[in-house]
Amino acid sequence: MSFKNTLLPKTFVINCRGKLLDLSRPVVMGIINITDDSFYAGSRTKSLHLVLEKAAQHLEEGATILDIGAQSTRPGAPVVGADEETAQLLPAIHAIINKYPEAIISVDTYHATVAEKAIRAGAAIINDISAGDMDPQMLTTAGRLQVPYIAMHMQGTPATMQQQPHYEDVSREVLDYFIQKLAHCSAAGIKDVIIDPGFGFGKTLAHNYQLLAHLHTFQILNVPLLAGVSRKSMIYKLLGTTAAEALNGTTIVNTLALQQGAHILRVHDVKPAVEAVKVLAYMKEGK
Repeated sequence: MSFKNTLLPKTFVINCRGKLLDLSRPVVMGIINITDDSFYAGSRTKSLHLVLEKAAQHLEEGATILDIGAQSTRPGAPVVGADEETAQLLPAIHAIINKYPEAIISVDTYHATVAEKAIRAGAAIINDISAGDMDPQMLTTAGRLQVPYIAMHMQGTPATMQQQPHYEDVSREVLDYFIQKLAHCSAAGIKDVIIDPGFGFGKTLAHNYQLLAHLHTFQILNVPLLAGVSRKSMIYKLLGTTAAEALNGTTIVNTLALQQGAHILRVHDVKPAVEAVKVLAYMKEGK
C-alpha cells in the first residue's frame, strides 16, 4: 500500500502574530481546559500551576499550538459567560507567555470580546466552535485583529446539538456550510482560515464516521483542515468504553484523519499524536 498521496497534498503557511507556522507537515494542538466541567477529567486544569504544568508537558511532547479554553462545550454544558471566561483565560495566557514566550496560543471561545482580550494578552489564534454563528461580532473582530481563525461546524448549540441531529448528507452539507462561511470570513478580512468539521458537535455516531471517511473532500476548499476527535464519544461509544479509556481509539482515528489530509490534530494527549504524524510522514517520504 502506498502512503505517498495520503498525507497533506497541499501546503499552507499561517501567520501567528508574526510567527509563520508551516503546515506542510501536520502539527499537534494540545488542549488546556481551564474548567472543572470538561467531558474528560484528565484535561481539567482549573488552577494556574496546573495550567503551567500542562503547558510544559504539551510543549515537551511536541505540541506546536496550545489551545486554551474556559468554557466547556460538552453537550448540555452550563454557560460560563464572557466575563468569567476572560477572568480565567487572561492570567493563564499571561503566565504561559511569560514562561514560554515562543509558544503559539489558540483561544477557544465563541465570544468576540473574549477573543479580542485574549489576543491582546498574547494569544495568536482564535478557535471558535460556532464559526461566528453565536456572536455576530466574531468575524469582524477576527478580521480586524488579523489573526488565524478556526471556524468549526456545529448543528445547533452546545445545549441542543445532540438532540436528534439530522442531515440528508452530512459531508455535503458541512462542505456547503464551509463554502458559505469562507466567503463570510473573506468579506470580514480574515486572511488565514482553518476549518474544523466539528466531530461530535451536532452529529450522531454514524455522521461522525461518514465525515471521517470523506474528510479528503474538504481539500477542495483550499484551506488548512483541523481534526478534533480526541477521546470523544464517537470513539468510546463505538468501542464500549469511556473517555478515560479512549486513547488507543483516538490514535487510530487521528491516523485516519491524517491520511485524509488533516493539517492540525487537536488532542488531549500530545505524544501519541506527534508519533502518528512522524510515522505517516516517514511513510510518505517513501523510506
